[in-house]
Amino acid sequence: MSENIQIPTMAELAAKGEKPEVLFWVGCAGSYDDRYKSVTRAFVKILNKVGITFAVLGEEETCTGDPARRAGNEFLFQMQAMANIQVLDGYEIKKIVTACPHCFNTLKNEYPDLGGNYDVVHHSQFLQELINTGKVTLKGGGEFKGRKITYHDSCFLGRANNVYEAPRKVLEALDAVLVEMKRCKTKGLCCGAGGAQMFKDAENGKKEINIERTEEALETGANTIAVACPFCMTMMSDGVKNKEKEGAVKVQDLAELIAEAEGLNG
Repeated sequence: MSENIQIPTMAELAAKGEKPEVLFWVGCAGSYDDRYKSVTRAFVKILNKVGITFAVLGEEETCTGDPARRAGNEFLFQMQAMANIQVLDGYEIKKIVTACPHCFNTLKNEYPDLGGNYDVVHHSQFLQELINTGKVTLKGGGEFKGRKITYHDSCFLGRANNVYEAPRKVLEALDAVLVEMKRCKTKGLCCGAGGAQMFKDAENGKKEINIERTEEALETGANTIAVACPFCMTMMSDGVKNKEKEGAVKVQDLAELIAEAEGLNG
């Protein structure tokens, strides 16, 4: 990451006797996936700009266990979850923000069963709050003037947690035109990666789900497909490549779009 990005770890703050306002849970994709690392950078730049005190776990963060549970390995999920809860409770973490709906869902809804109770928010909700409170003030115009954006609902953010408004409010704050796909919100179509399908070969069928979904996105005439999930990012990007539309259509995360509007991409 470039030298102008400040990312303190919980261990560093604890050594100084300090506590952050929020823990930024980066997640596996945000840490290791080359494409999604830019989302991590964008979100951190926004946090730094608005003066939110935050920290990451760094090497102490491990997978939430979501893929293990979805793939049927309950034992591995509980091992990973208990290890994370021990670390989080050791730092007396109260509030967690994450850009991954899978991490969000697991930390928020599944960790309490194992004794891990935290205030967990998705970065779309966090960004909406920053806009609503005036901490992020988008100038409008510029590159977003007249740009058509369609938003793809993540299953774990939308149907699983009923978060439909926040991502759209964030996009509406840009000076762009938000166009919906025919299947959206409660009737949205999965990108094809959920339920650990991301990590296995597709089964026989007439068409890949991500191709079907990408076709629906392209039908809107949007030149930007906005996503709020690393899995959706991969599947929609692959769909755009399959249609040979990489030059005309971008797949971007909400944080990247806000960072771009704020002139933080330099």
